[in-house]
Amino acid sequence: MVQNLNTKIPNQTASMDNNSKKKRKAQTPEAKFQFELNSCSKSKDLSAAISVYDDAVSTNTRINQHHFNALLYLCSNSVNNVSLKDTALHHGFRIFDHMTSLGINPNEATLTAVARLAAAKGNADRAFELAKAVQNYGSAPRLRTFDPALFGFCELGNSGKAYEVEEHVNGSGVTLEEPQLTALLKVSAKNGNANKVYEYLHKLRSSVRCVSETTASVIEEWFHSGKGSEVGLEDLAPVKEGILRNGGGWHGQGWVGKGDWLVRRTNVSAEGRCCGCSQQLVCVDIDDEETGKFARSVANLALEREVKANFSEFQGWLEKHACYDAIVDGANVGLYQQNFADGGFSISQLDDVVKELYNCSGKKWPLVILHNKRMRGLMDNPSSRRVVEEWMNNGALYTTPTGSNDDWYWLYAAVKLRCLLVTNDEMRDHIFELIGSNFFNQWKERHQVHYTFVKGNLKLQMPPPYSLVIQESEKGSWHVPLALHTGDETSRTWLCITRQSSQDAEANVCNSVDTPNFNHHNTKDAEGPQEFSNGVGIMDSQVDENNTTSLTGKRKERSPPL
Repeated sequence: MVQNLNTKIPNQTASMDNNSKKKRKAQTPEAKFQFELNSCSKSKDLSAAISVYDDAVSTNTRINQHHFNALLYLCSNSVNNVSLKDTALHHGFRIFDHMTSLGINPNEATLTAVARLAAAKGNADRAFELAKAVQNYGSAPRLRTFDPALFGFCELGNSGKAYEVEEHVNGSGVTLEEPQLTALLKVSAKNGNANKVYEYLHKLRSSVRCVSETTASVIEEWFHSGKGSEVGLEDLAPVKEGILRNGGGWHGQGWVGKGDWLVRRTNVSAEGRCCGCSQQLVCVDIDDEETGKFARSVANLALEREVKANFSEFQGWLEKHACYDAIVDGANVGLYQQNFADGGFSISQLDDVVKELYNCSGKKWPLVILHNKRMRGLMDNPSSRRVVEEWMNNGALYTTPTGSNDDWYWLYAAVKLRCLLVTNDEMRDHIFELIGSNFFNQWKERHQVHYTFVKGNLKLQMPPPYSLVIQESEKGSWHVPLALHTGDETSRTWLCITRQSSQDAEANVCNSVDTPNFNHHNTKDAEGPQEFSNGVGIMDSQVDENNTTSLTGKRKERSPPL
């Protein structure tokens, strides 16, 4: 007879029931409370959680900080529910009072939850005091810690207190993000504080590349309100100076012009021309102060990791030869697509890049950075020696010494001279992570030139014609990009904000920085470079077509120390 395996044997069933009863009987009140509270938290059942809490209090069950935080979190999350708000506030403060009466110190999570309760009750001042108290208990405040007070004051229209919260946030080493900046912008606009509106627009510009629809609506409301129509600069000299000093795209000197604003939603062409006002947007560089800090940071790290005398010698040499418009990462170009059996260092590829830059800059030589070990190998070959000697005779070559990492040299030169850098190295490895600058990507966007060789023909991809960032022009107009929800860049919506009084004037923006004229070279010579189009330079340089294989990965040009 075959037994049905799904049928439990009576003795086995009785044994399992007895074990379950023993487990339930052995479960401590604390464990039972923990289990039931976890269930309430998962289901977000506030009423059940309060009932479980009251039972624990009545039976003198030990309640720890974690339990109190779970209860307070449930309460603070329930204040947005109209039917639960009063219950959440009443029991939330009762639970917090109980916690303090037991001498249990709160942490950041505790005080943040109670601050949310206070703000929901309309008491932003208490929410602010709770946020400031976090450090008194040995915890580090977070952005969420200040949110209840900041948003509370903004909703109440108390801009002065909101600015005070912002000051405390900055002093705590916490960085505001778009929602907080938008709230501050909105309360400033509501109170007609044109200077503060201007300040927060620039804070959004520096920290948010493309704004949300919520932020865009707040910006539109301000310019439609007309409260800033009479605010404007008369002396435009600082504006022009600010554009140059700040790397283009903004001047930060205040509102320019007077009169009502015209606000439109429009698009920007692939070349960076606004379809609303015809102004040309720019590729924004980092400003003078950031450039100086960046250069010093690279130099300090290089001096720590390189032979100090070698890099110091390069710094001194560069001070005397600061006329270059482009730096070339020689190893990166020479080793491009050389990962095949007979591949090596392609001097012809590197020479094509040098000649292209030379021709497109009005006969001005770039600077090639190359390791001396590589240079010695090239000098042993008569054909490549001729090319290297031409570079040397024209001051277009700097060789890095034995034991050095040439990455530090070409990066420092490009930053220090504020010029273009030709390399496909995306600078993502550890030495670049050490720099840790939040403007590194912005600098790369403005200065890095990528390249390809397709069937022996060189193509240089110049920096994009414009940056996806809020831009303030010398004429006082604003262009604000919105976050894109599709992959088609030309469909991105931009806010085009101009003075109505300036609409009849010719839209001729002077909002740019001095850069090499690589984007406008044009020649009909079949052997020379063709016209640059949309920031992409093309040259029919002849390279061995057998070398056009897949792109090589990252490379390090370093010789072993002696």
